[in-house]
Amino acid sequence: MQMQSLRMSRQQAGFTLIELVIVIVILGILAAFALPRFANLGGNARASVFEGANGAIRSSLGIVHAKALASGVGSSATATVNIEGGTVATAFGYPTLAGLESAVSLDGDGLTYTPTTGVLTAGSCTATYTAAADASTPASYSVTTGPVNGEC
Repeated sequence: MQMQSLRMSRQQAGFTLIELVIVIVILGILAAFALPRFANLGGNARASVFEGANGAIRSSLGIVHAKALASGVGSSATATVNIEGGTVATAFGYPTLAGLESAVSLDGDGLTYTPTTGVLTAGSCTATYTAAADASTPASYSVTTGPVNGEC
């Protein structure tokens, strides 16, 4: 009698090979559906960096313009204003193309700012900054190609 109960407890001591294979197959199927959702997070990250840079640029345009007006150089064709210990070149109270680069830190994180053209690029997203042409035409900043489906 004891031998028979010992034999039954040994048989119930673990999983069978079939049970393990079924669990592995189920995990494989779940991974096949979940992995593509998390595999391409780079596009979302670039879009977030791009949107953050847009906000920083728009804020810095307002800050530099306010500082230029407060300093009395808002209508000058060329001037400089000091912000946070840095010097920003301005034209008619707004940063020049090169001045924008010193007003906002746009280096790294996949961002590329070209001061000769005023184009900001992150992946496939682009935005363009146009410096003020005269005292009656303010600077403009516009997104040329924004994120598509949350990705750049």
